[in-house]
Amino acid sequence: MTIRSRKHHHVNHLAALIAATLPALATAQTSEGENGVDLPEMVVTSKAEVPYKADRSANAKLTQPLLDTPKTVQVIKKEMLREQGAGSLMEALRNTPGITMQLGENGNTAAGDTFMMRGFSTQQSTFVDGVRDLGAVSRDLFNLEQVEVVKGAAGSDIGRGASSGYINLISKLPTLSDEIFATVGYGTADKSNLTADINRQLGDNAAFRLNLMRRDGDVDGRDQVDNSSYGVAPSIAFGLETDTHLYLYSQHVRQDNTPDGGIPTIGMSGFYNANAALNAGAKVDSDNYYGSKGDYERIDGDMFSVKLEHDVNEALTLRNLSRWGRSNNDRLLTGINALSANGSSDPADWTVARTRQVVDQENQILANQTSLSASFDTFGLRNELAAGLELMSEKQLNRSYATAAQTIDGVAYPAVSIPPANLYDPDAGDALGDPYKTGAYTDGETRTAALYVFDTLHLNAQWALNGGVRFEHFRTETDSVAITSGARVPGSGYESGDLTSWNAGVVFKPLANGSIYLSFANSMTPPGSGNFALVANSASSSSNEQEGLDAQETRHVELGTKWDLLDQRLALTLAAYRTENDNQVSYDSFTARYFQEGKTRVDGVELGVVGQITNFWQVSAGVAHMHTEQLDQFSHRASTGVTSENSGVRWSPELTATLWTSYSLGDLTLGGGARYVSEQDRVITSGTDLSTENMPQIPSYWVADAMAAYRLNENVNLRLNVYNLFDEEYIESLNNSGARARLGMPRSAMFTTEFSF
Repeated sequence: MTIRSRKHHHVNHLAALIAATLPALATAQTSEGENGVDLPEMVVTSKAEVPYKADRSANAKLTQPLLDTPKTVQVIKKEMLREQGAGSLMEALRNTPGITMQLGENGNTAAGDTFMMRGFSTQQSTFVDGVRDLGAVSRDLFNLEQVEVVKGAAGSDIGRGASSGYINLISKLPTLSDEIFATVGYGTADKSNLTADINRQLGDNAAFRLNLMRRDGDVDGRDQVDNSSYGVAPSIAFGLETDTHLYLYSQHVRQDNTPDGGIPTIGMSGFYNANAALNAGAKVDSDNYYGSKGDYERIDGDMFSVKLEHDVNEALTLRNLSRWGRSNNDRLLTGINALSANGSSDPADWTVARTRQVVDQENQILANQTSLSASFDTFGLRNELAAGLELMSEKQLNRSYATAAQTIDGVAYPAVSIPPANLYDPDAGDALGDPYKTGAYTDGETRTAALYVFDTLHLNAQWALNGGVRFEHFRTETDSVAITSGARVPGSGYESGDLTSWNAGVVFKPLANGSIYLSFANSMTPPGSGNFALVANSASSSSNEQEGLDAQETRHVELGTKWDLLDQRLALTLAAYRTENDNQVSYDSFTARYFQEGKTRVDGVELGVVGQITNFWQVSAGVAHMHTEQLDQFSHRASTGVTSENSGVRWSPELTATLWTSYSLGDLTLGGGARYVSEQDRVITSGTDLSTENMPQIPSYWVADAMAAYRLNENVNLRLNVYNLFDEEYIESLNNSGARARLGMPRSAMFTTEFSF
């Protein structure tokens, strides 16, 4: 006898009742057997939860278990993140191959979570409970149940963009239990972490949950750089274990950090400078700080959500999610750029130029999603359907600052004094001027109305068809002020249109615990999708954000197989794919104009394994190999008249791999892992002599981590995490000119005490 129910609380009570009556039933069977009556054997089965492995996505748009979903989906659960001591989204994403981090453009340093996935920029495709999450912010994990990574073109899932997939963060919500989980941690660089997860049942069908976070401390291996943040996330739920349940929840995060502009790349492998003296220069100390004590980064983030769910019956569920969210990022950072020997052969006289960069950005989102999930039969064939309506308004305001001397509307602004730093002995106490507000800004908004439907049609026990379509109407409006010839000039931009995104797949199940699939999907990226900043259409502009341009279209095909092994404790996945993005702006040297003919192609293979090898041995691992190239992608430099062809895609390593595993020996748990990233190209121009290019690529690297935990009793667990166990020095991210780099964290440690009640 197998007991199944969505109301697990009731199942537990029922299973306990059955277990308690088993001795009596056995006695009764013996007694009845003596009278010639045979009772059927009763067997209670219960599938134990596997700490690392998830069987389903929390996203209702994915109608099938992960085993039968025809796309690559990785669920990173909180149990594994807890073992790793991970606190940020970027740390969580190290558990999936094919993702690399970015530092920023030549004149700027990127803010917040910035990363590439399968050859495409993905930071604008981060979602919380299926709602887009805007803002140049670094996201914390304290209020997350799990992180879901969906790979491949996913326009039908989430709308515009999503060329290579998206990240969906699943919030913690109240449950019918009384539990407290708290952590107190202290580590190298005077880092301290405090978190608390408090869940309380309120009556039979209501519960309250409160998640708290406080982090503070310096950054290992860096002078002057520090981070400080706190977060509060209250939530309350009504109607749990009934047909109608209501969740009210919010999250509030405050960050006060000293941002890091990185260090010069002089002396590193691949460094080049035309000045022979500089070209032979030694590396700077990795802890050198080239900024000012006045540098700061202050981030405020707030979101309020209301989710209502109603189970009409066992086969039909209705949902509505409403959210208002906002974030503010106020940031002043000192960047570094060109080196100068100042006519001296003495390195003590060498300097590096500095820039002062400001990010003054406000983001706001208002969203409402209404959806349903249904199961039904059509002509004897089972259907599992998800459909919905999404309405959304997204706004972003960016204010501009400057440091150069100029006259604007008759007002003279003197140059801001930004003296260079001594290359090998920078002084954070140097007096650096603050950029001034010019009055220029870009204020953009995108409004979206979308309808979608997904369905899985089961032809028989072995074959199923999976498909979906999304119809989306968008309107992007930009209001701006630019500085032109010493005057503030207002401007505007407008783009409106309809997008159709789709996915289709066929799934074959040779055995109940395995599947083989072939899937197709697309996504659409209209101008202004990423930053809400439209520019006037011009044949001389290389921008993909011009009004009137066709939307870029990404097409994706994937062939894969998934297997649940070892009594469904271990999931094995393998997928091969091709992704092509069309309609990128490219330069035609014959007509001396830009047009949409560029293309990016990514071919790859990805292997993943997650789950339990034994009851005591957990593992999560992945390997990804990809080849990226740009086709018909030409750029033109007006200052030199040179037209060049881009062949590859920056920051897209051919091979990435990740591993985390742990083994329990009674109360002692030992764990560890490693991650590998092969070379990442910075210079992607065909025919370029790399020997005369500065830092043409990021060298390959691998990093190992270790963990040991000991459970003192049922309430207290002690854990030690050691990061970069072998103290590998490596470049984590490099800017687009190769002038500055951010090194990976050196060997460091965090000791954490976990309390559970």
